[in-house]
Amino acid sequence: MSGGIRRGWLAAALVAAVLAAYFPALRGGFLWDDDGYVTRAALQPAAGLREIWLRPGATEQYYPVLHSAFWLEHRLWGDRAPGYHLAGILLHAAAACVFALVLEVLLGAAFPAWLAAFLFALHPVGAESVAWIAEQKNTLSTLFYLLAALAYLRWERGERRRSGGYLLATLFFGLAILSKSVAATLPAALLLALWWRRGSLRGRRDALPLLPWFALGAGAGLFTGWVERTYVGAQGAAFALSAAQRLLVAGRASWFYLGKLLWPAKLIFMYPRWTVVPADPQQWLPVAGVLAGLAILLPLARSRRGPLACALFFLGSLFPTLGFFNIYAFLYSFVADHWQYLASLGVFAGAAALLSAVPARGLRLGLAAAVLAVLGALTFRQSGIYRDSATLYRSILARNPSAWMAQANLGTLEMNQGRTDEALARFRQALALAPEQAQIPYDLGNTLLQAGRPAEAARAYAEAIRLYPDFTAAHANLAKILFESGAPAEAAAHYEAALRAHPGEAEWELDLGLALGRTGRLDDALRHFRQSIVLRPDWAPARNDLANALARSNRWEEAIPQYEAALRLQPDYAEARMNLAHAHYDLGAARAGAGRYREAAEQFQAALELRPDFATARFELERARRLAAPAAGARP
Repeated sequence: MSGGIRRGWLAAALVAAVLAAYFPALRGGFLWDDDGYVTRAALQPAAGLREIWLRPGATEQYYPVLHSAFWLEHRLWGDRAPGYHLAGILLHAAAACVFALVLEVLLGAAFPAWLAAFLFALHPVGAESVAWIAEQKNTLSTLFYLLAALAYLRWERGERRRSGGYLLATLFFGLAILSKSVAATLPAALLLALWWRRGSLRGRRDALPLLPWFALGAGAGLFTGWVERTYVGAQGAAFALSAAQRLLVAGRASWFYLGKLLWPAKLIFMYPRWTVVPADPQQWLPVAGVLAGLAILLPLARSRRGPLACALFFLGSLFPTLGFFNIYAFLYSFVADHWQYLASLGVFAGAAALLSAVPARGLRLGLAAAVLAVLGALTFRQSGIYRDSATLYRSILARNPSAWMAQANLGTLEMNQGRTDEALARFRQALALAPEQAQIPYDLGNTLLQAGRPAEAARAYAEAIRLYPDFTAAHANLAKILFESGAPAEAAAHYEAALRAHPGEAEWELDLGLALGRTGRLDDALRHFRQSIVLRPDWAPARNDLANALARSNRWEEAIPQYEAALRLQPDYAEARMNLAHAHYDLGAARAGAGRYREAAEQFQAALELRPDFATARFELERARRLAAPAAGARP
């Protein structure tokens, strides 16, 4: 059998195995933050692609290739979750196949290469990346990462090194880092692979071509860190770790990840968050273990470079997630299965090499088949927890009762189902677990508000603001309660705070205008009404409220065009129609008071056309016409 045909059969078998192992995920729905990744309505038109690429903050994270893929997928299957799950599964299978091709180039042998690919494809640690739609960034980025590695290694081995091969590899690398910036570790990984293969590196031949890649990767990493802090919110007290604490996290996380790969038991979507105490000598043991392990592997590398290469690849690929840089999910845990998706390739390559060294062919094949069967079964079971959000959160709490996020999110689900008492109990449990988390009293406030208990909700929102002064949604919700309870000045202060922290919200601008108007600050109110229209020119209520404020200032000639604009935008807007009728009436009364009866009659007539039952307008119209008649007949 030729190599190409053999690869085709192996690839088909791998895809079939992955589909079987992840079959439960195909029946899963949207989870946790999936709605932040699946293309939202404002970005679904063709113009949304421009926003995805040119405006950081338009999407959950600035990964434009990923969100362009989601945009295309939305065109294909809309809001139907199985399509997104199938895409993630096939991307994972494709990445595993390309991984085998990369290892064939490096190892020159098919069995260990494809065994490593099957280990990667079927290991349950990958379930979080494959079955969670938001983590399509992992599967897509890793596929491009491996395609870039394959193209580069083939180009690097060529005698003439044609520019087309290098450009193709660079294109794939760019697509990888624009899908997820952890792919920035690829140029270092390629140098490591070249060292493993030859035992040395040549600066001009090996390092020089990768310098542009290092620059691209560094830029992508720095930009992603800025986005994580600025738009995602990875800053504040929860992220204020000292250098010693970060080193302790890195040491423990390294062994944690390796342990889950070697013994994938008790996998959890959200692991307990460690308490990191540099003064505790025992907490330094994992760091010492990493250093000792490297010290053992370094001299061994004189004769066997493979173990050190695998270890360095594993640690280097993990480095962006080991705690040295802020990641928003550190609020919940310092480790997550999906953070080692890419790094696990090094361990699988090493494990496949060990299994391939078993001398007896039958025993070697038997061991490989047994390991893969067990891994596939574990993955089948693990992917089942991604069926729906409630199943996912309950699976977390079964193994990690301290997971306040799971408690709070279950509370939100119960609130949305109208199970208010159960939701309140959940939020209070979550608050007891994490009294410093502002999100919990905010969610508690939402539930209390839904239960018709606004005074208690206001206290919960105030607590959320105390914990996080720039909590914009808490400010806005508290402001609404205060406004409706007759405290417009206090409401205005909270709307102003919300807009300072998050400018550009048309609804908050409008509500602030209403609150200011209630306190008599009409000029300030007008400014905010106009700003709401700038932000949302097609929003009829904003036009109506601006017109109301103008009318209260007796500026009817300015108010009337705004009412008319509101009716053009929303022809069935009864309130705007009635308000426009009264504006015409008031302007008519002003004209009549000034003796301009013909103009007054025109305004009263306009009021009657809008509201035929407006008896007072009819009376004033007849009166204005009578008074206008002598003037019309008088000689100049």
